[in-house]
Amino acid sequence: MVKAVKCPVGTRFAQLEGNTMLFQRSQREGWLYDIVSLAQTDENDRVTRKVAGLLEEVPIIIKENYEVKPYEEATGKKAPGKHLVTLTRSEDEKAMITLFLLERAWTLSPITPEEKLKTLRQQEKQKPKEKMTDIDTGQTVTCPICGDKFRFKHIEKETALLHKLKKTESHAEDAITDH
Repeated sequence: MVKAVKCPVGTRFAQLEGNTMLFQRSQREGWLYDIVSLAQTDENDRVTRKVAGLLEEVPIIIKENYEVKPYEEATGKKAPGKHLVTLTRSEDEKAMITLFLLERAWTLSPITPEEKLKTLRQQEKQKPKEKMTDIDTGQTVTCPICGDKFRFKHIEKETALLHKLKKTESHAEDAITDH
């Protein structure tokens, strides 16, 4: 079960506090299903949910990232009013939390998930590349088990200081050590 404990301030999102999404065992081993139930608001900004009965009603972002199946196919049971479900692996908690956000919060947002992703990708492209200095220390480390040789590198970034061992070609390394 995924539950919204704390939501952003404002009448719209605050109505999601305490809402839950219950994932149940699918007839497919190791998978859980959830009925596609999308949050929506009326003219008074009151949040309600609508169960998706047609594939066209399911947001593209959900269709692209989750398996959407008819209720009967996922559960092996017939039930009136239950139409489409999403399937997630039983151990994939991140996917379940993301699905909760996509079905309940993003549908209330004035910005669609696709628009937000596009904006984030554009911002990422516009970010200046981080300056990096890669310094070969000249030190070589040999693995005592397999004999592979590695060069010790000191790497300075604007946000971090790193050290790496880079595998060397053994014949080139031998030529360096012979001189």
